[in-house]
Amino acid sequence: MKSTHQSWKEALSVYSRPRVITMTFLGFSAGLPYLLVFSTLTAWLTDAEVTRSAIGFFAWVGLTYSVKVFWAPIVDRVKLPRLLVLLGQRRSWIILGQAGIATGLLIMSTLDPGRSLIVVAMLALLVAFSSATQDVAIDAYRIEAEEDQYQGAMSASYIFGYRVALLVAGAGALYLADYYDWRTSYLVMAGLMSVGMITVLLIDEPDHSIRQQSIESEQRVVDYFLRNQHKVLWLRNLEAWFIGAVVCPFVEFFERNGRFAVVILLFIACFRLSDIAMGIMANPFYLDLGFSKSEIASIAKVFGFVMTIAGSALCGLIVIRFGILQPLLVGAIAVAATNLLFVVLAVTGPQIEWLALVISADNLSGGFAATAFVAYLSSLTNRSYTATQYALFSSLMTLPGKFISGFSGVIVDGYGYIHFFLFAAVIGIPAIMLVLILLRHRPKLPAGSTAQDVL
Repeated sequence: MKSTHQSWKEALSVYSRPRVITMTFLGFSAGLPYLLVFSTLTAWLTDAEVTRSAIGFFAWVGLTYSVKVFWAPIVDRVKLPRLLVLLGQRRSWIILGQAGIATGLLIMSTLDPGRSLIVVAMLALLVAFSSATQDVAIDAYRIEAEEDQYQGAMSASYIFGYRVALLVAGAGALYLADYYDWRTSYLVMAGLMSVGMITVLLIDEPDHSIRQQSIESEQRVVDYFLRNQHKVLWLRNLEAWFIGAVVCPFVEFFERNGRFAVVILLFIACFRLSDIAMGIMANPFYLDLGFSKSEIASIAKVFGFVMTIAGSALCGLIVIRFGILQPLLVGAIAVAATNLLFVVLAVTGPQIEWLALVISADNLSGGFAATAFVAYLSSLTNRSYTATQYALFSSLMTLPGKFISGFSGVIVDGYGYIHFFLFAAVIGIPAIMLVLILLRHRPKLPAGSTAQDVL
């Protein structure tokens, strides 16, 4: 299929596809628990008069999302006996994750953090672990449910649902806590997980058959590692499963891409450096510049939400028409360039019009770039190892940025905001250069994938 032959009308019709619509509800299910174990939870802990030191330790719960690659092979290969018969591989793991989230939130709604802090912490970890597991399974479902040319629209629909969930779990939970109490708020949030559960029960299971070429390649790797080892049959079988589920996804990726795999992984690690490094200093910058909390909240909620969704939807259409890599280049340039608008805002001072412009541009470029990037990562996966390979990519795309963002405050304290935003723009240049390299190197599609022209 040549995506450049698609008209805008044909491209727009992609959003009426049932599985594209489905991703909105699955995105909502994925986004709902995120803030409930982070900023919303810290607000509850503050009201419960928990010490700031103890609240700070709750940030470690977030590491669960960054290390999900370690149990992604289990989600990819292990079959849940009874649930599998009824739902299939992907849907059974999604609903298991949703059940863990709902259970954790439900029990949290019965507790007082001031008296049961350790229990609340354990439940927050349960929610985060279940949420990360759900993410792995939903990512696998999204990639397997539609062909590569529709992944931009699938990503845009997913991001829309995810953003709506962030509003609900953020502002919505705070409003409920203000009018009623925190227990009622978390009880309602637990009930809203039914949106995702009902969706899973209504949708069809995607094709998850392991292709013959992957089976043969996997067997060669297993034979190599197990040659003349372990006479005990069950131990040989266990090691063979581990090699097939954990080792082979990585072997297949490097075998398919050769030395260029290093360039691809370097690009994945670099793409969101500028975005993540800048993001942590945005709110402190607005406040230090003189904007009120109400001004920041109002503009960020209205302009930020709308522009993120607009950027995602626009990118989904462009991916349909022109493939993945061109939008990826546009997104990389836009994310780096919008950091320069923050420099202008630092010079002009607290002008509400400039704040609206900067937040709009930042979220438009962020939504566009994120959609293109998710579509690109999806195109890299072999559908025999969907969950494991995508979990590797998604973990790699955030870890370097999170590490560098830890030094953002040091740069601001030492050199000021203008130099920091210039630095954030500069570290976006490697991603732009690497996209140009990708454009010159025609990607090799995974075995058995559709003949999508990603260029």
